[in-house]
Amino acid sequence: MAENIHPIFDKLLTRNDKELFLNQKSKVLWFTGLSGSGKSTVAQGVEKALFDKGYFIQVLDGDNTRTGINKNLGFSLEDRHENIRRIAELSKLFAESGVICINSFVSPTIEIREMAKDIVGEKTFLEIYVNTPLHICEERDVKGLYAKARSGELKGFTGIDSPFEAPISPDLELLTENQTIEESVAEVITFALPYLSLT
Repeated sequence: MAENIHPIFDKLLTRNDKELFLNQKSKVLWFTGLSGSGKSTVAQGVEKALFDKGYFIQVLDGDNTRTGINKNLGFSLEDRHENIRRIAELSKLFAESGVICINSFVSPTIEIREMAKDIVGEKTFLEIYVNTPLHICEERDVKGLYAKARSGELKGFTGIDSPFEAPISPDLELLTENQTIEESVAEVITFALPYLSLT
């Protein structure tokens, strides 16, 4: 029996259809900064604050990508590049589905973040630089990674023996040295809401 496909079903629903359904504009909020800068903590706070306001969000970070889609990758510059490429492609799919995607990744070079922006789309990608001085990141060092890098036990660690290139003109720069987490979250929310609202 031949399939009778009605012309109305010939195309997928659009991003706009899904944004209207979710009552939000989908964006990718890309947090970059040194390990220990507070990226993930701020991202989690922003997720909670936006969710409380009725927005639908997905957070991507090393915890939920390195254990799944990117579990076969290491930390060489080549693997970091592929890690970010895959995350950007995944973020693009979330955005096309109308979902706000909050990403928290060191993404250490300008080139690697430009690649992510090119994949996601310039109008969708919002770069947020969590600018925390290295000495503060080292003081926090909850995982002991900086200590291992300083001793030579951990090679290729960003900020110690592998470069971190700060964004030249991020969409938002958080100067966290004299900010509480709550203040940083509030600053991101104030910045982001105009981009996320349909009205």
